[in-house]
Amino acid sequence: MTSTRSVDTPEFPVARPDSCPFDPDSAFTRLRAEEPVSPVRCPAGMDAWLVSRYEDIRAVLADPRLSSRAASSQHMVPGYDFERSPNPGQIIQLDGEEHSRLRRMLIGEFTVRRMEALRPYIQRITDEHIDAMVAKPEADLVADFALPIPSLVICEMLGVPYADRAAFQDDSVLLLDTETDWETRGAAWQRTCDYIGGLVRQRQAEPRDDLLSRLIARGEETDRPLAMEELVTLGGTLLIAGHETTANMIALSTVALLENPAQLAALQASPEAAVEELMRYLTVIQFGLLRQATEDVTVGGSTVKAGEWLVAAIQSGNRDGEVYADPDTVDLGRQARTHLGFGFGAHQCLGQQLARIELQVALTTLLRRAPGLRLVEPLPLSEFKSSAIIYGLRTLPVTW
Repeated sequence: MTSTRSVDTPEFPVARPDSCPFDPDSAFTRLRAEEPVSPVRCPAGMDAWLVSRYEDIRAVLADPRLSSRAASSQHMVPGYDFERSPNPGQIIQLDGEEHSRLRRMLIGEFTVRRMEALRPYIQRITDEHIDAMVAKPEADLVADFALPIPSLVICEMLGVPYADRAAFQDDSVLLLDTETDWETRGAAWQRTCDYIGGLVRQRQAEPRDDLLSRLIARGEETDRPLAMEELVTLGGTLLIAGHETTANMIALSTVALLENPAQLAALQASPEAAVEELMRYLTVIQFGLLRQATEDVTVGGSTVKAGEWLVAAIQSGNRDGEVYADPDTVDLGRQARTHLGFGFGAHQCLGQQLARIELQVALTTLLRRAPGLRLVEPLPLSEFKSSAIIYGLRTLPVTW
């Protein structure tokens, strides 16, 4: 797709139905059936191929000829400069050996065994936050529960003082909102880099038993130690991604479960399966994942030329009726482990095992210990983060 708009190119579909804030734009149903690889005009100002079927999306995300140089969802950010090179250390935007080098240094920090070792700590802080909540007549589930738990965990892992959370949480919101202006966005990222840079220098001088210290040491054991800019970018990316996605999933999942109370028994019976289904149903990476063809490729029977952009619409793939029966219904008994909520291919989410455990513990404990949990008032659509790369709720007043 070119940067010059075609007359008939439709806009990228983003309108959620008023009847259900968990459903993606209804246009995806038609596109999957009639035009699974279709041209769209993106808010960033360029045209792209929108890939909407599950199998095609998996193929896109697994194809090394499709670059992640503008990965995540930069097609939704007005004015994004697609000519700029990714920052050193920006793991989600690197390809090939550059990406593999960084992933190899990190993957040992996120093994199933290491994440399971965190389960007692996650359970303890979950219990503590519920204790504090139920001592009051009502609470904001986002500020009092959903946000603190993953923030505490990623701070513990990285060696970031939790007392500093307010600054990086506020800057994360700015960085992930597609409507943030570029001056504000740049200042927020600079503050994040300055903060992480200070921590890196501390760990270089006095290593501790934390991820940042081990990352520095691991790099020094190779023939290409990690540069300061790489360490800062990696640290900032992990800090933001490590709390934002799970925090939004906890709050959204709670609302989805309250809207579907018949599913609560299934959650307690099999938290593992329940979390996979919630990841499928909610798909908090709500605008899909951007890729660029480095050579001519065929996707879903359509030819994509070198230099053209594609959006792997994982929010659509997770609702594909060819893969999931009755896909617009949440069914916690469904075997949904093949969902696309953590991405797919070389860039599949590093922290997915941690996210699973956090969600299992937080949701089962909350709904067991706060019987009668309910919303204080009907949920207005304005409380949803409709313009954020990671979908969620800004606030969620609850009582019990």
